[in-house]
Amino acid sequence: MRVIIGYLRPFAKRMGLGFLIKVAGTMAELLLPYLLSYILKDVVARKSMEEILLYGGIMILFAALALACNIIANRMAARVSCDFSERVRQDLFDRTLHLSSAQCDRFTVASLESRITTDTYNVHNFVSMMQRMGVRAPILLIGGVLITLLMDSYLSLVMLATLPLIFVTVYLISRKGVPLYTRVQKAVDGMIRIVREDAGGIRVIKALSRTEHEHARYDRANRELVGCETRAGVTMGAVNPVMTLLMNGGIVGVVALSAGRVADGLSDPETVIAFMQYFTLISMAMMSVTRIFVMYTKCAASARRIAEVLQAPEDLPVMAEDGKGPAGRIVFDHVSFSYAGRANDVEDISFTVPAGGSLGIIGPTGSGKSTIIRLMLRLYDADSGRIYIDGRDVRSIPGPELYAMFGTAMQQDFLYADTVEENIRFGREIGRESMEEAARIAQADGFIRSFADGYGHELAQKGANLSGGQKQRLLISRALAGRPEILVLDDSSSALDYRTDAALRRALASERGECTVVTVAQRVSSVKNCDCILVLEEGRIIGSGRHEELLESCAAYREISESQMGGAIVD
Repeated sequence: MRVIIGYLRPFAKRMGLGFLIKVAGTMAELLLPYLLSYILKDVVARKSMEEILLYGGIMILFAALALACNIIANRMAARVSCDFSERVRQDLFDRTLHLSSAQCDRFTVASLESRITTDTYNVHNFVSMMQRMGVRAPILLIGGVLITLLMDSYLSLVMLATLPLIFVTVYLISRKGVPLYTRVQKAVDGMIRIVREDAGGIRVIKALSRTEHEHARYDRANRELVGCETRAGVTMGAVNPVMTLLMNGGIVGVVALSAGRVADGLSDPETVIAFMQYFTLISMAMMSVTRIFVMYTKCAASARRIAEVLQAPEDLPVMAEDGKGPAGRIVFDHVSFSYAGRANDVEDISFTVPAGGSLGIIGPTGSGKSTIIRLMLRLYDADSGRIYIDGRDVRSIPGPELYAMFGTAMQQDFLYADTVEENIRFGREIGRESMEEAARIAQADGFIRSFADGYGHELAQKGANLSGGQKQRLLISRALAGRPEILVLDDSSSALDYRTDAALRRALASERGECTVVTVAQRVSSVKNCDCILVLEEGRIIGSGRHEELLESCAAYREISESQMGGAIVD
């Protein structure tokens, strides 16, 4: 909760003013039963219509004041809560974008989505409730108790005897609530993960007739969430009934004792009427307090999850430079890495790519091709060995500077619902001429101009109104548009036909200038013209050299080439 309190500090003045207004309204509301008792006991006895109207008017004035103050304070509370939750969501989203890939793996994308949405909503509700009920309820509770003690201390003792029982009950039940609601949020994470997976793969699910299977998988996650919510709801739901039972028991005791005291002349009916009204106010205040405790359990669980992300340490700090490294645009020096920290996913990787050169990486699925790209981009840090970009250790290059060197078209990249132009620009200041040149090199300019509105053509979410090959050409256009020093194509031409793929490679070769190109592919045709080709198997380099050299020296490469094109790859 410390993180949440920190976010509330900038709103302290607004909240303080709202609290003062709420106090004024609640005090006015608290005086109404006392005024009624005074009118019934003293004013009516004097039979003065003017006094009755006067005090009746004062009661109306107090009621109007309570109404106005509560409305104003509640509106201020709503505004503070909205502004507060906006800042929390904004910072949480910003921190999420700056998490390292390893941290995202640990949190999971589904959990991060849940924290930004459901958890911030729970915290928002608690902050709003505290401003509305957190002031009013204690004043009604404490003020009501003090006034009833002054009016009839004997009857007040009955009510006071029930309060410790209520507080103990609420405290004991609330202690169980935080871990229960933490489990609820984890179950929400699991359900969101399944929804994300199924939404992304809906076409495959339908094509393979696995709708019922996925429905059953979602149903299991849904039942788990229902079970967690039920356990939390049943546990926390016991608060109100137990509190109501104790309060009603107190009221019965007050009524029973007051009847005898009125009969004996120790009290009067007017005091009993006012006393019962105060008892009702106190009961309402206690109900509010229990609601606050229930909401607190949700808020505490959610605040803890939010704080985990906001306080996540910097996972990839920028290190001090320790001298000039080996020459070359890209250098891997005996690099090894493991995602899980056990067996290496890539091991002892070494190669050098000069400025303006080209590197091809080929190998079976799971051989470590994309892992090398992630290490090059410093999405992860190598466990051993070093990676250099232009003679600088990649760990010593600040993130913005490092990423500005690269143009990347990743294996699982994305397009969003906007124009073709905006998808290529991707929020960057890129001129029209540079954008169209990038699309021309990527072999995308032709199909873009075939649209009636050209580069202004609106794409559906995830580019659903494009073919697979069109999507990949747009992604390559995006990577080229920023005129990068290093162009990374991570299996980004797999959906292109051979003719388009060959035209793309010819355009890159003739127009890339000093740009270094790294191509990860399954096709030999996509890498055969590279200056150097790495052949990977189980995370190790088993062959390195040009196409012709590898056909002679690497049996695995020769087998791939012959299986695809009979060894005769033609542009």
